[in-house]
Amino acid sequence: METLVQAVQAKTFSRRKLYLPREHGATAMLLSPIFCAAILARTWHWSELAVLVAAFAALSAKDPAVLLIRQRFLWKQRNPDSSAASQWLSGWSMVLIVSVLVLLATWPLKFFVAMGSGIATFGCLAMIVNLKNRQRSTRFQIASAAALTSTSLATCMSAVGSIPSWCWWFWGLTALQASAGILVVHARLDARIALRKAAVASQRFRHAAQAIVGLLLCAAFTATILRHGWIALALVLAVVGYAYDLMRQKESVSLQMPLKTVGLRALTLSTLYSALLIAGLW
Repeated sequence: METLVQAVQAKTFSRRKLYLPREHGATAMLLSPIFCAAILARTWHWSELAVLVAAFAALSAKDPAVLLIRQRFLWKQRNPDSSAASQWLSGWSMVLIVSVLVLLATWPLKFFVAMGSGIATFGCLAMIVNLKNRQRSTRFQIASAAALTSTSLATCMSAVGSIPSWCWWFWGLTALQASAGILVVHARLDARIALRKAAVASQRFRHAAQAIVGLLLCAAFTATILRHGWIALALVLAVVGYAYDLMRQKESVSLQMPLKTVGLRALTLSTLYSALLIAGLW
């Protein structure tokens, strides 16, 4: 009887589970470049909506796909959420297919194949990394930043039918800032864990974050020399924000800050950075 009740409860819980993007940082990293590129394009085409829908569907499908793959290759018993995961994955896949067909009809074939190949490759990599539980790999985190922010390229293709030079610069600068943000947050998480365990924090993400902040500083100097004031200001803002965060991570009081607050500050910094880039590339 008890087993039956547990099964019913598990089934009810599974039905109520919603597979929507849970990682707010990744969601912002994926969607923000779409809106920024749409503004910079200074024109509008309806297929830009397909880019937005496809991006959201792909991100939403990640969690149910990971659950089902782990169940297939790692777990020895059926997960109570597998039925809901399968249904959500099917639904998001259909949405993604429709969006992709729209883009196939409106994009140049060469760009569609190139973008599709890149997304498929990264998707396979993400599944393998999740299967091996290596999501915190520094290289994968940086690759994720580049992949997520590439939605700016797709938006430009839909809007103007090509990739202007400013869009490549926007993607590169956005990916660099996103990489720094990811690494700084992970450095903070390592420091928080070490604080709870009274242990020495891992320096892997901290050193990687410091290296990326150094690259941002070099880019700021270059933009200043080339007289791109707004872009230089955006880069300086990112350098100051992330350097300050890394410095505060040595203080136990700062490490006890709620992660929600940390996320809101990171989102604010990213938004200001994007706004300054728009001003510089306008």
